[in-house]
This record gives sequence, C-alpha cells and structure tokens, in this order.
Amino acid sequence: MLIGGEWIEAGGRSTFPTYDPATGKVLAELVEATPEDVDAAVRAATEAFGAWADLLPAARARLLLRVADLVEQHADELARLETTDQGQPLAISGGFSVPMVVNQFRYHAGWATKLTGITVDVSVPDVDYRTRREPLGVCGLITPWNFPLMLLSFKLAPALATGNTVVIKPAEQTSLTTIRLAELCLEAGIPAGVVNVVTGGGTVGKALVDHRGVAKISFTGSTEVGREIGAAAGRALKRVSLELGGKAPSVVAADADIDAAVAGNLMGGLLNSGQVCAAYTRFYVARPRAEEFVDKLAAGAGSQVLGHGLDSSTQLGPLVSAEQVSQVDRYVQIGRDEGATLVTGGSPADGDGFFYRPTVFTDVTDSMRIAREEIFGPVLSVIPYEDEDELDLVARANDTEYGLAAVIWSGDVKVANRLARRIRAGSVYINMPPLLDAAAAWGGVKASGLGRENGWDAIEAFTEVKSIWTAL
Repeated sequence: MLIGGEWIEAGGRSTFPTYDPATGKVLAELVEATPEDVDAAVRAATEAFGAWADLLPAARARLLLRVADLVEQHADELARLETTDQGQPLAISGGFSVPMVVNQFRYHAGWATKLTGITVDVSVPDVDYRTRREPLGVCGLITPWNFPLMLLSFKLAPALATGNTVVIKPAEQTSLTTIRLAELCLEAGIPAGVVNVVTGGGTVGKALVDHRGVAKISFTGSTEVGREIGAAAGRALKRVSLELGGKAPSVVAADADIDAAVAGNLMGGLLNSGQVCAAYTRFYVARPRAEEFVDKLAAGAGSQVLGHGLDSSTQLGPLVSAEQVSQVDRYVQIGRDEGATLVTGGSPADGDGFFYRPTVFTDVTDSMRIAREEIFGPVLSVIPYEDEDELDLVARANDTEYGLAAVIWSGDVKVANRLARRIRAGSVYINMPPLLDAAAAWGGVKASGLGRENGWDAIEAFTEVKSIWTAL
C-alpha cells in the first residue's frame, strides 16, 4: 500500500494472494488494508490537497506528461505485469491497454491549463459576476479487475489534471499494475499524498465509500455493487460516477457484410475472454442471414487459440479466477436448460489455469437468462429477427436493464443511423468493434451507470463550479 508517499508493509495486518490466472499459481501476497489504513490514506490526501490544487496548471501538466513518458518507457514491463496478473493476451495489454494509459495522461495534461470559467452580464446593478471551475477534493477511485491499469487511468488522469488528490482501491484480483503505476507517479515527481493506494477486498472499498473525508467516488464494476455505492453516496450527498455492467446488442441487418460482422463481433464479444462490460453478447441477426452468421461465428469462436497471455500465439487468455469460470459454466448450463442450442464450446478447457472455451448458442429467445443477464465470459447468443419490422427490433434491443453499448452492422448508413438514434445505450457503434479514445465520452444509461468518463465529461466529473460576485 502507498499512504502519504510511504510504502506500507504487512506488519501485523492480514494478507491475501494474487494469482496468475493462466496457471493458478500465486504471484504475490498483498496487504489487506484496515479501516485505520483507509483513514490514514484519506488524511494524507486531504493534507496534500491544498498545495496540489494551488500548483500552477502548467506545473501539473508537466507532471502528468512525465507520468505518461514513464509509462511509455516501462510499457513492456507494465504490459507483461498486466498479462500475468489479469490474463489478457500481450497483444491486448501491450497493444491496447498500456498505450491507452499513455494517451489518457497526455490528453488530460492538456486540460490542466485550459479550465475556464465564464462571465455573465447578470440583471443586478453594479455587480461583476464570474465563475471558476475548482477541484472537488479527495476522490476515491475504485477500479475493476478486467482492465485494471487502463480503467484506472480513465479516473486518475482527469482527477489529477483538475487538482484533486486520490485514494485508489484496485480490485483485489488484479492490484499489481496499480501499485506499479503509483510508483511511477512518485518517480515522476507527483508529491507525496496526492496519490495513495489501499489494497484489499470489499470491506476496504466500503470504508473508502463511507469515509466523510472523501468528496467523490468514481467506481467501475458490477451493477450490484454500483447500486450499493450509489445509495451510500446519495445518503452522504457526495459526488459519484458509476460505470457498470452491460449486455450489448449487436444488430446484423440483412444487407450487412457478414464476414465483416462476424470478425467484428468475434473481437467485440471475445476481447479479454468476454470480460468486457461493453462486450457484444446478444446478436440480433436478420433471419435470412442467421444460419450463415451462426456457422461462421461458431467456426471463428471454435478456432480461437487459448493459452497464457505471454505466448505470442495466444488469441484468448484465461478468465480472471476460478470463481469466474464457475459463473460462466453455470450460465452455460442455464442456457442449455432453457432450450438454447449449443453450437460450440460450452465447457472449461482442460489443463491448468482458469480457461473457458468460447461458446456460441443459437435458438436463443429474448426471455432466456443468457440473453438478459451479464455473464462476463466468452458466451455469445444468436437471436434471429424478422428484417422488415424495425420498430420491433429496436424494442427488443432495448428490452434490457442495461444500456452501455450497442453495435449495428448494415450496408445502409441511413438505416444504421436511424437505429443508432433509437437504441438506448451510452455508445453505439456502426460497423465496428467497441473502441475507446481519451477524447470520447464513455458511460452508460439505465443500470449501466451514472455519468461519463473521458473527454470534457471527465473534467466536469472531477470539478465543481463556484460563483463569484463582486460589488462595483
């Protein structure tokens, strides 16, 4: 743990293991933070806040750029550590996750010098009125286990750029790259206490959420936990951002390029072994193309090479834990029991580690649990639809508690954009897999969360507006 610039050893505290999910072997023992540790971290962040918020914006920007440079210099080390601790193939950690961290810090470093207020000609005589945008204070950043380093940067970079201090609680399954990034923040010259890290399970996160010294909680994780955090933040009247679960529909129109749709859906559905909140998981395919789509999707899924993420031939890494394997397998059995037809996969892979075979179901209906509930694994469900009934299609795509992402595959840009406007989701992609950018707002509607990350939305999420009135 990192508290006030000091690394905290276990001492008399409990510890917990973190595993290589590809082998099941223990990588390290980490400290389980106590409530007193959380309090100390919040106090350290509070003490550091004034000087950090008052630092010249250009100086803050230079420090964030230095962090970006250090991440880039240590990119291979960070990617290998992420792969070993989380399981994602090196092509993802090194080709997507770590570069996104670099981009996040460079992008938000630019915002540090561009925060502005406004002046308004108010209808009060002899008064000058203006606003200024100010940091919130101490922010609690609670991150998930699926993209631990990248999704931390979505929160950490804008929080620091806008003058906040932070206490980070990484997922207990995947804390190693968070600890390493905190080391790089200190090496970059970010002052002690500005970035703090407390490790452990749900009780540590709850202590952070409930702490009266925390002005904002930014959480990415399950909808179930997000609801609890949102309720607690509401009672305390503290700011909260929630990026939660999803059950993204993928609409494949009759005029779609099926080969492109299959390739894009395999990437969108099996990225990180399906452990993606925006994963394409329920495929509404125009009935005339459904059989062709299922055959090609199953062939592509069944040919995926499973293995350790450090092996360059690996296309699909492990699930994060044995518990996640059990959850995925339970949903596959539910799909069978409810009458869906298993086309390929449907079982854990043999050997060490937490692997699950990519699974494709057909003959799926909207009411089945595999079509409604977030599985967070490599399970793809194909649901045919009648191509001429567009309104019914939209209603079916929207018939979910989630609303994080959706995709439309069509050769008709008018139809695709018409559907995109009607589908209830925070992000809708047309003829492409679910990509992200530091400048593009990211977040969901309905049970997929509150607020947005990235772009100007992230700056607003970590600041508040103050009005200043001056008598003339």
